[in-house]
Amino acid sequence: MCRAKAEGGGRHQLFTTEMNSSSRRRVEIGNALRYAIRQGELSLHYQPRAGLVDGAAAGMEALLRWHSKGRGAVGPAEFIPLAEQNGLILQIGAWVLRQACQQAEHWRRRFGHALPVAVNLSARQFRDADLVRVVETALAASGLPPGLLELELTESMLMHDARRTQRTLAALKSLGVRLAVDDFGTGYSSLSYLKSFPLDYLKIDRAFVAGLPDDRNDGAIVRAIIAMAHTLGLKVIAEGVETAGQLDFLRTQRCDEVQGFFYSRPLAVAEMTTYLSLRGRPAWPPADAAEAGAGETAQLSGSMYMATLRRSRGA
Repeated sequence: MCRAKAEGGGRHQLFTTEMNSSSRRRVEIGNALRYAIRQGELSLHYQPRAGLVDGAAAGMEALLRWHSKGRGAVGPAEFIPLAEQNGLILQIGAWVLRQACQQAEHWRRRFGHALPVAVNLSARQFRDADLVRVVETALAASGLPPGLLELELTESMLMHDARRTQRTLAALKSLGVRLAVDDFGTGYSSLSYLKSFPLDYLKIDRAFVAGLPDDRNDGAIVRAIIAMAHTLGLKVIAEGVETAGQLDFLRTQRCDEVQGFFYSRPLAVAEMTTYLSLRGRPAWPPADAAEAGAGETAQLSGSMYMATLRRSRGA
């Protein structure tokens, strides 16, 4: 019945054993996720962003990870939608906000790096009446300056009940946090929200970056997004940057920041701490990575970076 409704209604669906298996797995994952919250199996990794003017670190995105004692690594694409359905995302989301703010403030005090930390909000979080209070509490408990917290939302979330969205965004901006549209260009929405909502960043979806610099359509879309955003006073972050060719194209189009494996993969807390302690060493992008050309992927710069981490630890 649920499958028939999901397909638009007015039709039938035949029961299969695969449906039963999928339903059983969702129940098992849901129970395991409740256990994971209680037992501290969830953690955050941090993926740095780089500015394209000087290559310096410009921020970081907090990414949720789950390593189950019984199941091993469980991908976010599997457990986050389930957490949305069963309501656990509110508890998890509040924890992510607290943890990200505390960790960012710890690094700020230790290293003096005023790097903003970005946290993704789910649709259910954004619609929750307590969201502003949860964000305010996380900032107050950590001591992190509000301007160093960025909240990322998708286009579809922004376009759901525009009046309520406007009120929520205004309340969040009053706290001093920054707001970004994640995966820009993939949603079904009107561009009018760009001028009516108090946004700070657009993040170009990796689907448009992947074909750069050779795909003419991707190139045209990326150029248009950057030009439009800058005209509206918004900064632009390109996601999924993996090659020197992509980086060069984005630099010529005056993209503000990049994020992706060419610069750094997501790092565990210990690795990110080492990264911050080495900030400015080694230079980025590495000379031989830039010389490798557009056909090379992030494996070169990533392996060089990890070798630097190992040397710094005396490994």
